[in-house]
Amino acid sequence: MLSKNTICLWYNHDAEQAAQFYAKTFPDSAVGSVFRAPSDFPGGKAGSVLTVEFTVCGVACLGLNGGDMFKHNEAFSFQIATDDQAETDRYWNAIVGNGGAESACGWCRDKWGLSWQITPRVLTDAMAKGGDVAKRAFAAMMTMRKIDVAKIEAAVRGGA
Repeated sequence: MLSKNTICLWYNHDAEQAAQFYAKTFPDSAVGSVFRAPSDFPGGKAGSVLTVEFTVCGVACLGLNGGDMFKHNEAFSFQIATDDQAETDRYWNAIVGNGGAESACGWCRDKWGLSWQITPRVLTDAMAKGGDVAKRAFAAMMTMRKIDVAKIEAAVRGGA
């Protein structure tokens, strides 16, 4: 049963594969009901997967196989908070290593075009402090693709 508020994500034809990837990659994630189309539709034929209910880190989502008329873009992303470099590396490498692509400042894109921000808590904590600490952490982040926790910690301490 869908939540009162559910994020609907548009896929060409592989919402179920995306949901399965997210469920195996992120904690508190699962694939729920899979609904098949009762008749032909713009994204597929009768009997093909139309929608997939799933959660990503506890967030309710619905994958819709709507066809290729709409694409994901950076205007929507999941932000995943990480506790250390190992967790940051695990999620980043899972997404990028599964046909995804790196971007800047902790952003990457999965093979379905969905954007992810893999963000260590040390960075968000530094930004919340404001002032010179935030400026140093922000300047360090701006030079990175995947966030390097040690370099953010050094920037917070005032090092290069």
